[in-house]
Amino acid sequence: MGTIVTEIRSFYSIKEINESLEEDIEQYKAVAEEYSQWLGSLLRDSEDRQEDTEWTKRMADLQKAKPKGKTQSRTKKSKSKKAQSPQGDWIQFKDIMLNASEQSQAEILFDAIEQISRKVEQLEKAKQSIAELEKSRLGKDITYIAYIRDGVPEKIVLQHRKDQEFQKKFQYIADFSLLKET
Repeated sequence: MGTIVTEIRSFYSIKEINESLEEDIEQYKAVAEEYSQWLGSLLRDSEDRQEDTEWTKRMADLQKAKPKGKTQSRTKKSKSKKAQSPQGDWIQFKDIMLNASEQSQAEILFDAIEQISRKVEQLEKAKQSIAELEKSRLGKDITYIAYIRDGVPEKIVLQHRKDQEFQKKFQYIADFSLLKET
């Protein structure tokens, strides 16, 4: 889980791609677990104070369900409930939204957990695709140049390493064979 959103990365084996994907999946799962514990703690504290039992129950239900993706109908419902709740109002400040309520803290935790769950799902699908690619036995002299967007490999260019070595030699010769005019 790096800060680079889009990158081109070379891998020298399918095993290396798999290890990278597994590492990313484990990191995302660890962060999701940490956020889930934080959200659970926040909900328990909120229940103790009994500030808003309806909201607490709704958030607890959402945490238990841990959906893989928001549906439009639920998004519309949650937006309409937010509009009704005085604590759920977000204030636009330039390009960001601000809120000072505990409900908003729980809301962003839940949104983050949901987003991370979607990311893990995408990484798992990419891992399955890589496993299928591995079955094709392309050989050991392949470099896999991956286009990675939002942390998920989307496209892979297969390049034979012997071609790369030839290109490097040619580039090396070409760089030093230029004549300087005086």
